[in-house]
Amino acid sequence: MTITSSVQQRSKLPDVGTTIFSVIGQLSAQYNAINLSQGAPNFPCDPQLVNGVTRAMQQGHNQYAPMTGLAALREVLATKVETLYGQKYDVASEVLITASASEGLYSAIAGLVHPGDEVIFFEPAFDSYAPIVRLQGATPIGLKLQVPDFAINWDEVAAAITPKTRMIIINTPHNPSAQVLSADDLDRLAALTRNTDIVVLSDEVYEHILFDGRKHHGMATHPELAQRSVIVSSFGKTFHVTGWRVGYLLAPAELMDEVVKVHQFMMFSADTPMQVAFADYLHQPANYLGLGEFYQRKRDTLATLLKDSPFTLLPSSGSFFMLASYADFSDETDSEMVKRLIVDHGVATIPLSAFYTDGTDNKLIRLSFAKDEATLQAGARALCQVKPR
Repeated sequence: MTITSSVQQRSKLPDVGTTIFSVIGQLSAQYNAINLSQGAPNFPCDPQLVNGVTRAMQQGHNQYAPMTGLAALREVLATKVETLYGQKYDVASEVLITASASEGLYSAIAGLVHPGDEVIFFEPAFDSYAPIVRLQGATPIGLKLQVPDFAINWDEVAAAITPKTRMIIINTPHNPSAQVLSADDLDRLAALTRNTDIVVLSDEVYEHILFDGRKHHGMATHPELAQRSVIVSSFGKTFHVTGWRVGYLLAPAELMDEVVKVHQFMMFSADTPMQVAFADYLHQPANYLGLGEFYQRKRDTLATLLKDSPFTLLPSSGSFFMLASYADFSDETDSEMVKRLIVDHGVATIPLSAFYTDGTDNKLIRLSFAKDEATLQAGARALCQVKPR
């Protein structure tokens, strides 16, 4: 029995209901489906990390951390970023530890975007960008990446910029398309934003997961863009601990000042024992520099296992996702295809239309290969049994 509220509601997000991710999760549980849908590893993290958190708790690191994060963690992060990307961030004023990358995204948008502003982002997109923008009284402007290579059309970006444009949201490596930005992309972005007050919010949570020798072209690799960018990243994605909910932001002090004002009233500080463990773990670069090779093996394993399936796999350049097309053998919508895969074949995937605000359907589904060997093999076997309809 539920309680009926006597309060009349006025929703800030009236068109936002249960997401397709929740629907798929419920249907997958009902049919005990193999999970190739969720962007979270199903294998354990390094025991050294767990031991580090346990040790931190036992040593008494169980109270609030400093609002901007433990100094030791911010220091090792600043050193890592300067070593890898060449950009030096001030530890005291330009590095912020957040309670997840998602909280970092919210704090950055809420702190820097005002009512009446416009925010350009690229679809298919992580599903939180547009709602967060709308919650600030601003307007999200979704531009569609070009299918099938999911490249940014910079001429379209130029045409979309108006005097109201306050922010452009970038995501590289990209979820869900698994594509990455190039040095040329960054030069085009720099040219379009030069002599403006446009902020670049760069979601780089998969920064260490690139394949086939590619380099990460994040905003910190481009000195001009670094001056106007807030970079978001995630310890959870990097170290296979998505449930620990710790991320970080990098930004020039003038931008970070406004972001911190929101962060301090949302979370105040991220979990202390996890920060202690990450600070120690980051002193060993091998713990993150080998991540691309690790996931490339999984990508290649899944691709090989699906060689005889009816699906056509699109190239995966980064992240732990790949897209699969079924356009050659079915006219079903991608949501129908995903539901059929769960009900008839016992394997869960994600429809790409879930990443578009208008539900654009390109007959593509997203597969996650952040899974152990047994899950990849079982999922591939199920997908190889799919018949045309």
